[in-house]
Amino acid sequence: MHGGIPRCVTLPTMRLLRFFRPSHQHTAFSATVLLMSTITLSRVIGYVREAYIAYAFGAGQQTDAYVAAFTLPDWLNYIVAGGTASITFISIYSRFLAEKREQDAQKTFSIIITVMTTALVVGTIIAEIFTPQFAGWMFHGFTPQQLELCVHLTRILLPAQIFFYVGGIVSAVLLSHRLFLFPALGPLLYNVFIIGGGVVAGRHLGIASLAYGALFGSVAGPFLINAIGAAKIGTGYRPLFDIGNPSFRQWVRLSIPLMLGVSLVTADDWILRYFASSGIGDIARLNYAKRLFAVPIAILGQATGQASLPFFSRLWGERKHEEFAATVNGSVYRITAASLLLTGWMMAIALPLIDLVYRRGHFTFADSQSTAIYFFWFSLSLAMWSAQALYARAFYASSNTITPMVASSLITLASLPIYSLLFRTLSVTGLAVASDIGITANAVAIAALLHIRGMVSFSGLNWKELGKTALIGIVSGGLSYEVTRTVALDGSRRADLLSLALGTLTWAAAVAAGLWLLRSELPGDLRRR
Repeated sequence: MHGGIPRCVTLPTMRLLRFFRPSHQHTAFSATVLLMSTITLSRVIGYVREAYIAYAFGAGQQTDAYVAAFTLPDWLNYIVAGGTASITFISIYSRFLAEKREQDAQKTFSIIITVMTTALVVGTIIAEIFTPQFAGWMFHGFTPQQLELCVHLTRILLPAQIFFYVGGIVSAVLLSHRLFLFPALGPLLYNVFIIGGGVVAGRHLGIASLAYGALFGSVAGPFLINAIGAAKIGTGYRPLFDIGNPSFRQWVRLSIPLMLGVSLVTADDWILRYFASSGIGDIARLNYAKRLFAVPIAILGQATGQASLPFFSRLWGERKHEEFAATVNGSVYRITAASLLLTGWMMAIALPLIDLVYRRGHFTFADSQSTAIYFFWFSLSLAMWSAQALYARAFYASSNTITPMVASSLITLASLPIYSLLFRTLSVTGLAVASDIGITANAVAIAALLHIRGMVSFSGLNWKELGKTALIGIVSGGLSYEVTRTVALDGSRRADLLSLALGTLTWAAAVAAGLWLLRSELPGDLRRR
């Protein structure tokens, strides 16, 4: 023993254990690594969740109704709470911490939770009453039985938004203190409860067991785990309804654009469900493809964006504008370059991957083929999904929510005719293509606005390296795709694994060779903190 620490515990082990300690204050690098790790684990559990749903319920009418049932709760959260209210709260709370105004921070925290929880409770009651009317308008292609099931499931899910909202604000407190472990664990518990609901009560309650699992998961995960973390650092709450408080009014001013605007990042799922409601299983297959596509988005874009916001906010608040711009550009470059490489692999191995991940029970090989097509096209926009998450947070860090939300809302409105046109001409595949076009326009617009305002210049991006990785991604993806086609996919696991292995090895070798031949700086840049 030395100082109470066993000799068998080495220094690297001690550092690793400290890294996962709930009270550990993270740097931008360590926070990103932690969030990438936990989000990866969350997405693995999320895959288990989706695989279980595919196995137990397939891609039919009741699965369509289950996926559709999340739409009204999502709308309620977005309209009443802005969907991303915790983001605007982080900028205010972080400023208070930087100015050593802990009491003001605590008071603002209590007021926001009290006022907005009251608004959410009222909104939930109204939504519960008008659920049948909303479902009938939104999902016009559903049968009467589907609509009845959708209404039932929606009413189960609606109260969960209260716990999501409060948990989001509490997690913002932890993130502002650079404490990332508890917020990272919330999604893990949420997914575990959904799976548990299906396994425990699926035989008796059918697909409604998943909705009950989501409801209880919202309490245990996003709400309770963050509340425990906040209590550990002494964050207090007392009911306050002081709507005249200057900090609360500032938060409202920042959040109103998020409440009134409709970003395609959120609206994309709603639009896909609206157009796909007329086909049996189309909503479910699109959802399976989008959820698998969300794995790399979460690891690359969500984790980096969530970890970066507190640091972006501090740099901007300290008026270190040049360092702020360099930090944003460096983050965007590394994440976009990695995404361009990964896109080639995802598109090449779409069918064997989807078939291996989902085909079992009620999910057939024909379902895999359709879902793989959607996944193929979704993958094309991975770099844009990742980049826009960072660009948007650059605006939020400067306490400017109006500009990005107005731009995003206009792009969402302009995208609707594109969704409609491509759906009529290319059916459900056209919806995936329209999603790519919309999110690309969204990312480019926000980046252009940052450039025009002199906040983050285009010239600060490493365009040379981005060009190299784009070329390598295209070549490696094309070679990998050709190799996977040499294996006849007959619905067997062996064929899936062989095709996936050959495609992955080809892609990895082509990427390594390309990075070496073009003398790319990306490997070193990714290792650099």
